[in-house]
Amino acid sequence: MNQITDTIMMVRPANFRANEQTAVNNYYQKSPQDMSEELLLDAAQKEFDAFVEKLRAEGINVVVIEGVKETDTPDAHFPNNWVSFHQDGTVALYPMFAENRRLERREDVLDILEEKGFNIENIVDYSSAEKENFFLEGTGSLLLDRVHKKAYCALSPRADEELFIEFCEDFEYTPVIFTANQTLDGKRVPIYHTNVMMCLGEDFVVICLDSIDDKKERKNVLNHLKEDGKEIIAITEEQVTQFAGNMLQVVNNEKKKYIVMSSAAHKSLTSEQIFNLEQHGTLLYSDINLIETCGGGSTRCMMAEIFLPKE
Repeated sequence: MNQITDTIMMVRPANFRANEQTAVNNYYQKSPQDMSEELLLDAAQKEFDAFVEKLRAEGINVVVIEGVKETDTPDAHFPNNWVSFHQDGTVALYPMFAENRRLERREDVLDILEEKGFNIENIVDYSSAEKENFFLEGTGSLLLDRVHKKAYCALSPRADEELFIEFCEDFEYTPVIFTANQTLDGKRVPIYHTNVMMCLGEDFVVICLDSIDDKKERKNVLNHLKEDGKEIIAITEEQVTQFAGNMLQVVNNEKKKYIVMSSAAHKSLTSEQIFNLEQHGTLLYSDINLIETCGGGSTRCMMAEIFLPKE
């Protein structure tokens, strides 16, 4: 079982703006007042293309799917929330909090992957939970330790506990459940996605322990990570707002390891954190400032890892 992959799927934006439907519980989003939607889209596509180019230049395989202009999907460039791809050929489809994000789930994407030689044996579809207002937004909500078969989940309006446990039963993962908070107007409120405050690599974890207010929960999370030999690289709540928790470790064709993040995330790191991370891979970062500002998500959200077997 591999923890990291050399192949990722990314969706090129065809519509782009700050999504008013996700802004209700994603407190990182801001809407640039002075740009038309046309200019916004053009700038977001430039950021996207430059990011893809950087990954490909290092020998990381990127399957780019074109977004659909006709559907109102301003967050389509964050595909890791609606789908995950597993080594046994299983694809999981997830229930999404925002109604316009549900339109991101596309059957033709699976057809495109099969045409490229990926084997899809089985589809597990949780999306009907939307009708009951239960949500679990893919590897935004779930952080999978694929080797030790553990799944970490910070509960929030977008990550339902029962649904998470159902996923763990179906995929045979041990659930590690906690709540991660941020301060908003003097109050502690749940962080909308686990992958904003935590990144799980092969033998390290980047995590904002300060966001886990409950001491028992924090200790439980740490115990699991230490038990599995992960080096713990702690980040601050301020660094979380710069998306320092939203990284992804990948390998290239020659099995060289990289840790992918945004320029803002990289800039927020201390020299000690950079040194510790560099023991686990070359740091690769790209400027996606507009995507981060409008979307309230970063590089990790843009990359859906493909672990599917190839013909």
